[in-house]
Amino acid sequence: MSELRQPGRVFFGGGCFWCMEAVFQRVGGVQRVVSGYAGGSMKNPTYEQVSTGITGHAEVVRVEYDPEVVDFDRLLEIFFAAHDPTTLHRQGADVGPQYRSIILYENEIQAARARDAARRAEERYGKPVVTEIHPLDEFYEAEPYHQDYFRKHPANGYCSFVIRPKLKKLGMENEAAL
Repeated sequence: MSELRQPGRVFFGGGCFWCMEAVFQRVGGVQRVVSGYAGGSMKNPTYEQVSTGITGHAEVVRVEYDPEVVDFDRLLEIFFAAHDPTTLHRQGADVGPQYRSIILYENEIQAARARDAARRAEERYGKPVVTEIHPLDEFYEAEPYHQDYFRKHPANGYCSFVIRPKLKKLGMENEAAL
């Protein structure tokens, strides 16, 4: 447990990173959320390259948090509630391996807790969870225009029709962190 009591970070992919970013920005104890790419083999990929689905990367967010305020297990609960971890390479209209459900861990404590959370999610959903759980190899920050997207573009169609309903479903409509 002591390794999780230092300032923490975790990497989640659950569809479009704009969605995951908007969700985790509203969680009390989360200090910073950065959109990016991980889980692939190409060095320094661009959005255009990742969007093809051939680089092996997923759209992910790096969640930096204070474990004195929000613990790792709570972040896992939010992650599994914020997307459908039972659909392979798809979240709603976003289709392709870049939108897969994935947790990238930095230590074995995170790995074990992520596997436990996936088992609990499978029981809750009543069908197999396809979330990949792998060690983090490399994280590449997405281009600046992808950062803080929902806050900067709340009237964008994707934000209005995908992100806003997701936040409402999770009880996170308000800007203030929970």
